[in-house]
Amino acid sequence: MEEAIDAWEGEGGLRRRGSQSLSVSANGEKVMAEKINTAPFLTEAGAFLPESSQFESEPCSKGGRLVQNLDRFGLDRRILKAGRSFFYTVARPRTLWLLFLYLVAMVAFASAQTGSAVPIVETIVARMAQARAENDARLLPYMVTRDYQLFGKERDKAKSQVIADITFVPPDFKRYAIQQTSGIGIGERIVRRMLQKEAEVVKDYASTDISPDNYDFRFIREEEVSGQRCYLLELVPRRKDKNLLRGNIWVDTDTYLLRRTEAEPAKKPSWWLRDVRMVFLYGDVGGMWLQTALEATATVRLLGPYRMVSRDLKYEISELLAAGSSATSFRSICPTPCDAGLSK
Repeated sequence: MEEAIDAWEGEGGLRRRGSQSLSVSANGEKVMAEKINTAPFLTEAGAFLPESSQFESEPCSKGGRLVQNLDRFGLDRRILKAGRSFFYTVARPRTLWLLFLYLVAMVAFASAQTGSAVPIVETIVARMAQARAENDARLLPYMVTRDYQLFGKERDKAKSQVIADITFVPPDFKRYAIQQTSGIGIGERIVRRMLQKEAEVVKDYASTDISPDNYDFRFIREEEVSGQRCYLLELVPRRKDKNLLRGNIWVDTDTYLLRRTEAEPAKKPSWWLRDVRMVFLYGDVGGMWLQTALEATATVRLLGPYRMVSRDLKYEISELLAAGSSATSFRSICPTPCDAGLSK
């Protein structure tokens, strides 16, 4: 018979003596309780076990101890009384570790199912530069007919319309000619200023290029643009310059060419303008990747909100008839509509 263990647990509690126990009822009568089985139990060396349970233990394996003559039910009652369960105290750390390993395996499996992981932003930017260089090598002389419409408070009624022809000869020559105007005169003045700025920027493209020299890039997430998967990057200008932008760009995950840009000027262009926002859309034109649509919105002091929308209507592309020959041919191309992302 084992040494008696006296442990009262309140009125109606349990008193153990050896492997048998006496249950004490509320009126003080002693009733023989069912025999409580005891057995050795292997646990970790650092597991929490109340001292009041009185058990014998000895080192067993590396990091473990063998607990003998332990009344497991009595121990669990004491642990529960302390606000913890036996599972929480002994098994919880190992279970959490196994759950962590399971989650890691599931993430790895999901990544394998959806394809390769997203490249780091430095890799995306490097591939953008390579794609842009390859596109520059494909550029040919062209003339584009572009339609500009200026809207005021009435979003569905243009206050002014301007049609212009813009001629580009790689790498840095651009000129324009206004072909048709209608409506208020401010529309034509705005278009002339926009086209003059284009001609100036193309001569010093490196100063405004979307590259690490002018911008920092931050990866946001992946999104779809017109059914094409894109990397969405934040564009952070390295200096305050009214020719630089602050906003987001959408980069095609296959070609690493721009599909869309939404931004504001890095520096306010004029005291007269506030809340300036621009959306640029890009598309394929005869094997060249070009900007083909634009929407710019701003609030003009004393006049209210205005919106300028431009869309490329037709391209005339010049091509050499034969290598070493000065003779050229022209082909007319209507760009694929890509202005679904512009306001109507």
